[in-house]
Amino acid sequence: MAHKWTEDDVPEQQDRLAVVTGANTGLGFETARVLAAQGATVVLAVRDVEKGRQAVSRIVEAVPGARTSLLALDLSSLESVRAAAAELHATQSSIDLLINNAGVMHPPRRTTDDGFELQFGTNHLGHFALTGLVLDLLLKAPESRVVTVSSLGHRIRARIHFDDLQWEKSYDRIGAYGQSKLANLMFTYELQRRLTAHGATTVAVAAHPGGANTNLIRNYPSVIQRLAPTVGPLIVQSAAMGALPTLRAATDPAVIGGQFYGPDGLGQNRGYPRVVGSNARSHDFDAQKRLWTVSEQLTGVTYEI
Repeated sequence: MAHKWTEDDVPEQQDRLAVVTGANTGLGFETARVLAAQGATVVLAVRDVEKGRQAVSRIVEAVPGARTSLLALDLSSLESVRAAAAELHATQSSIDLLINNAGVMHPPRRTTDDGFELQFGTNHLGHFALTGLVLDLLLKAPESRVVTVSSLGHRIRARIHFDDLQWEKSYDRIGAYGQSKLANLMFTYELQRRLTAHGATTVAVAAHPGGANTNLIRNYPSVIQRLAPTVGPLIVQSAAMGALPTLRAATDPAVIGGQFYGPDGLGQNRGYPRVVGSNARSHDFDAQKRLWTVSEQLTGVTYEI
């Protein structure tokens, strides 16, 4: 029987610095908690600093002596992303783990401060910009990793709408979410290709939580939200289980750049983390390169690799 990888398998992270976006709740919180428990210094990069303080308190309560700090980061604002990157440069000499976890799912159509459709702007462009702006700190750390959290949603009504990336013609919240999560994967694969060509020891890896019980369901219809406490445990797993693919991608010594981790159960909805496949669209080489170019143009962030 194959080994069921759990948080107990996370190797010691002493002397490592991890930056986790969206770490105040859900998958990000569980990821930060486990990394702190294994000795990492964890920077909780959060939009709501007060909720971030509460998260730090919960981690310190669970892990006495945990080394944590807060970083204000609103991924829907390129100004905030640049300020956060500047603070990391001012306070850190290198970054071992960048966990691109934060995200929004299925909101009514809204735009970011920079005029991007909220899901594409936050889930993809915000993380694209952040990664590019701190890449030099990642390259300074031996065998550092960029882990970007995608979703099963990359398969659902998902393609990169190059003719209407911001959904200005018509808006489909599910399709827009799928586009952003497909973009997360395409970004990971293209970043890994560039890192390899650069001869870097840094690797890019992707993960998805399957169906996880997090506050991302807040934009679901009210009937689903009411049923979630009773029906949810039958069809989705806890945030702690949902964080395992991210943790494995971030820490398993056997990880190879460009891999994708998700649950091992039926339909990848629940279970323990293993290497999984992504859809054919995510492996479209030309689309990956085109998305990268467009992302640089939209964010004004270019990569040194």
